[in-house]
Amino acid sequence: MFYLPDTMVNWPWPRAINPHFEDVKTEVDAAFRDFRALDPKSQEAFDKCDLDHLRIGCDLMNVFFIFDEYTDKENAAVTKEMMDIVLDALHDPHKMRPEGECILGEIVRQFWARAIQTASQSFQRHFLDSYTAYIHAVVGEAEDRDHSHCRSIDDYLKLRRDTSGAAASLTIHEMSMEFPDEVFYHLMIVELRQCVVELIVVDNDMASYNREQATGDENHNLITAIMLELGLDRSGAMAWAARYHTQVGKQFMDGLAQYLDGMAAWARANHCWSYESQRYFGTEGTNIQQSRLVPLLPKIKYGDASSMTKSVEDAGLEEKNVLK
Repeated sequence: MFYLPDTMVNWPWPRAINPHFEDVKTEVDAAFRDFRALDPKSQEAFDKCDLDHLRIGCDLMNVFFIFDEYTDKENAAVTKEMMDIVLDALHDPHKMRPEGECILGEIVRQFWARAIQTASQSFQRHFLDSYTAYIHAVVGEAEDRDHSHCRSIDDYLKLRRDTSGAAASLTIHEMSMEFPDEVFYHLMIVELRQCVVELIVVDNDMASYNREQATGDENHNLITAIMLELGLDRSGAMAWAARYHTQVGKQFMDGLAQYLDGMAAWARANHCWSYESQRYFGTEGTNIQQSRLVPLLPKIKYGDASSMTKSVEDAGLEEKNVLK
């Protein structure tokens, strides 16, 4: 027995399920079964998964599941062959897959052909970038497996951010948005996204450790990396991971607050500037800000700036007389 810390007990976003989930999941599961891509044991494991997304999101979770299922025990050479098939299907989803090819190609082709019908161009770019990083990282994981190699904590997290597939999953939220690259790749947004990815990684590795240590796949797990690098037992490694999760969560919340505070400050700054800059109310801006009474300016000829300035000043004097 070992203790599994509750890392999300103070997370401010509560659990929520899309109200259409059950209907969509039934449709997606039925379509996925038609591929006959899994043996009975794997299909049973798949059926136990609850995939909390709508159609494209559900399809993507199925794509992750089947790619992991096919590559988890393969060597790097075979995994790379599968990677090449998947990449080809993503970049040309209208091309029919070759006869006798691994079923991964057709599963991914159908998923992406359906997704691009309604997805924004920015989502397509960002998903392809992050998903490509994911499958390349899975090849790296297979190379580690070939050599029974366990990475250091930092080196492991660097690879795991991609093998988790979390970054690609997060792009689902921008399917209906045009999210410019200069925003998506802004340092602040990248940092916030990386924090969420690491939170997902830590939680996933803590939850999956027991199964992976039992099946001999524990080398690609944060708990194992912690135990080997820091000389901790399982419980100590779990506690270390929980503290790291808390640290990353705080980093996310601080960064989010900084980002949102920056935007909120603009609204306040613009409001203050309107009264303090003399552009709209001359020297009477602060008085008007307090009284909320604005003398109506007389009409002037367009472009006569001097007349406008004088009108603003005169209006200010008139307001003073009214207030007296």
